[in-house]
Amino acid sequence: MYKDLMTINKLGIMEIEGISVKELEKQYQTPLFVYNQNILENKMKLFKDNFTSRFFKTEVLYASKAFCCQAIYNLAEKMGLGVDVVTGGEIHTALSAGFNPENMYFHGNNKSTEELVIAINRKIGCIVVDNDCEIKLISEILKDTNVRQKIMIRVNPGIEAHTHEYIKTARLESKFGYSTYNPDKIIELINSIESNPYLDFKGFHCHIGSQIQDPQAFYNTAKEMINFLKILKNKYNRKTDWLNIGGGFGVTINEEDEAMDYKLLLKTLVKVIEDALIANKMSLEKVIIEPGRSIVSEAAITLYRIGGIKETHAGKNYLFVDGGMTDNLRPALYQAKYEADIATKMNLPKNDKRTIAGKLCESGDILIRDYQIQKAEIGDLLAIYSTGAYCYSMASNYNRTLRPAVVFVKNGKHKLVIKRESYEDLIKNELKGVL
Repeated sequence: MYKDLMTINKLGIMEIEGISVKELEKQYQTPLFVYNQNILENKMKLFKDNFTSRFFKTEVLYASKAFCCQAIYNLAEKMGLGVDVVTGGEIHTALSAGFNPENMYFHGNNKSTEELVIAINRKIGCIVVDNDCEIKLISEILKDTNVRQKIMIRVNPGIEAHTHEYIKTARLESKFGYSTYNPDKIIELINSIESNPYLDFKGFHCHIGSQIQDPQAFYNTAKEMINFLKILKNKYNRKTDWLNIGGGFGVTINEEDEAMDYKLLLKTLVKVIEDALIANKMSLEKVIIEPGRSIVSEAAITLYRIGGIKETHAGKNYLFVDGGMTDNLRPALYQAKYEADIATKMNLPKNDKRTIAGKLCESGDILIRDYQIQKAEIGDLLAIYSTGAYCYSMASNYNRTLRPAVVFVKNGKHKLVIKRESYEDLIKNELKGVL
């Protein structure tokens, strides 16, 4: 599952792009996120090259929330991707990286006035509105400008995706978007947009969830959305230019996950959309997708140092590492299951059953439960795989823990892209004293 990420040298030590994990640990310390840049580039190219059509334009957006930093925006732009952003912070980071604002799509269900002012003033390409409140707020801001802002509406197609309850986004009770089962309400929104000369309605966005392993869910979403556009055309005489069908393409995190054939998925998805358009005598100017996790997840490991080994009276045997839920919240939040190796003993059998726990003052600070791994010693390095998505982006300073460093590696070279936090960083925004 991880053969493209790393190799093993004669001493049984993991190497990434020809660089020993011991060398990386020596220079950058642990915990450390290590991204293989070749894998990132290959995944971006795969999505861009295989999501193409003769009948409509296509656009691939990198979903920022999976992993956000200036370097990943630099790479996305280099590889010809746009980006979706959800907060002022993501907008600021992308703009600071020099990313072209015209290729940015601003999402979110509760955008603040400040965020919308930034997006409009900095000429963000498209704002995806979630509700009528946002349309009114954007209209108020535009009154004092000469900007004509492109707008899409987020809708909810009601497709049930088989994934964790917390990352389903298209149920009818979801906080995101308006249901396609209520086209009258959506027409009302379109009318309010088109009545404003400063708003340019382009189409619809939907997203059914994350970490979806069944390709049929995406095909069903595409067909459902085309049916919805047909209703708008036939009943209300409304033509749609753009359709964004979101992301959520599943990745391989552990042996229970089936590897997705992204190339087949993308080509089939395009064919499903083309066939549906032809069958309904319809057309689209552009179709958009938003992969995030599927680009970055498998490209990275988190490297830890083992600081403690314990056998409990109840028979639970632990390895303690120098990170935990502050750099990977997903096991506690989603019950996510990961796989790991003792990165400095890759040539040994995995015959020691251990629970890998973090250093935080929480009983739930467990990274992997009851896992067969190589017999470890204090000071060994442990690598947890597929941590490129929603790990650093959810990192926190709980227990005043420092956020880790992040490095990119490629062809025998490594580059620091996010510095490790210092203790001074923790208190730089604090003021002494009380009332």
